Amino acid sequence: MSGVPLPFSGKVAVVTGAAGNIGLAVATRLASQGADLALLDVDAAKLEQARATLLEHDVRINIYTCDVTNDEQVRQTVETVVAELGQIDFLFNNAGYQGAFAPIQDYPAADFARVMQINVCGAFHVLRHVARHMVARKSGGIVNTASMAGVQGPPNMAAYGASKFAIIGLTEVAAKDLAPYNIRVNAISPAFMGPGVMWERQVELQAKAGSQYFSTDPKEVAQQMIGSIPMRRYGNINEIPGVVTFLFSDDSSYMTGVNLPISGGI
Repeated sequence: MSGVPLPFSGKVAVVTGAAGNIGLAVATRLASQGADLALLDVDAAKLEQARATLLEHDVRINIYTCDVTNDEQVRQTVETVVAELGQIDFLFNNAGYQGAFAPIQDYPAADFARVMQINVCGAFHVLRHVARHMVARKSGGIVNTASMAGVQGPPNMAAYGASKFAIIGLTEVAAKDLAPYNIRVNAISPAFMGPGVMWERQVELQAKAGSQYFSTDPKEVAQQMIGSIPMRRYGNINEIPGVVTFLFSDDSSYMTGVNLPISGGI
């Protein structure tokens, strides 16, 4: 029937890492369900491109260039979002960096620090400042992007694996801290996702890392990875947004502190 409001009409969603594949896919689904969007990313040019792809949806779409590792910049950006869009109902806390691939004894310390700054400190900065706004309203939904790398530690990915274990822990702590304010905090853990740059990069760099776990031939590495998945295929990026929007919806109203694998059975 025409005139029936969309599920998220009147809601405002913040999406970090919005110019990336997962961020944009989730933003597209939220817009299709009526949510107004605040898109955050460190890459201004890609943010403009992301916004252009969403203009077909009849929602407000504001973009904000923001480095999540800069706490003060995050604070100012969140305040601007609230001033311009009126409120924040949902946060998809998604900005991240995959990092290097190397056995731990050879892992570059500078890269380890960078991964932690983006994936852990950055997620904390955004979560903290958005939570303060949600606490004042006594309402909100937060979904953090973790990874199966934070459930089963992957070889040659010390920084990324550690950062995603941290995100799952942060989710559980935040869920308890924010439960008195009617704010639910959950996480998603995608496994191998493809096709695309992230899949190709992971296959190539695992092959180069040289370990007993993977071949040195990227084509064989791809087969090994897919062979480790019970469903025998990698996931599609478009299989992520439905899980995120479920966690924002009233259908998950009694779920908080949960980490949902999107993993094909891993």
